[in-house]
Amino acid sequence: MLAEIWIEEAVQKLRPDFVVLAMTAEGLVNAASDDTSTAWLRTAGRRAAEAAQARAGEDPHVLAWRDAYRDFGAKPQRTRPSVDALLRRADRLPAINRVVDAYNAVSVEYALPIGGEDLDAYRGTARLVRAQGDEDFETRAGGEPVVEHPEPGEVVWRDDLGVTCRRWNWRQCVRTHITETTQNALFLLERLEPYPLQRLQEAADDLAGRLRTITPGVRIRTRLIGAA
Repeated sequence: MLAEIWIEEAVQKLRPDFVVLAMTAEGLVNAASDDTSTAWLRTAGRRAAEAAQARAGEDPHVLAWRDAYRDFGAKPQRTRPSVDALLRRADRLPAINRVVDAYNAVSVEYALPIGGEDLDAYRGTARLVRAQGDEDFETRAGGEPVVEHPEPGEVVWRDDLGVTCRRWNWRQCVRTHITETTQNALFLLERLEPYPLQRLQEAADDLAGRLRTITPGVRIRTRLIGAA
């Protein structure tokens, strides 16, 4: 099973350099965070700190994502791209569950936005679009479920039921969260220039390896979308 993925032309025009590597993982046996997955998080945080010390200025991929947010009218200092937010707390990454820990660790190590979704909660094609503004986005506020709506023109991931992730990769809906009972997952590894496509593939291979550590028999498929 490799989920259908579609990128709207309006998004392609907004950022022609956007590429997503979609990965499906079938037959996962997830569980609560353990020593292995928490070690992944600690190692990722340490390597991110080492990379920051060796680099002059901020990571160019993070800067590219901030520019992409400005391109559709968002304020990246207020609602940060996912990788920007994770890197800011790389030394204290929260343990969620084994699968979420795996992709958060890879995201931080590779300075790469990665979305993780419960594929069985999806309805129809996963598509990246500029929102109309009336789409439903299921989230929580004050611990209670609420339905919000994106801003018109906002870049969002969605399916037939509504928005699955707002502001490209800022916040995921509650419906498609990966939990300890998730068996089939969709991962979206998102790249902008100047991030090398080879590095994107290396991150995907790393994530696949960690998922096989969690579930040796997991069935993984990948597809690159948007590459010239």
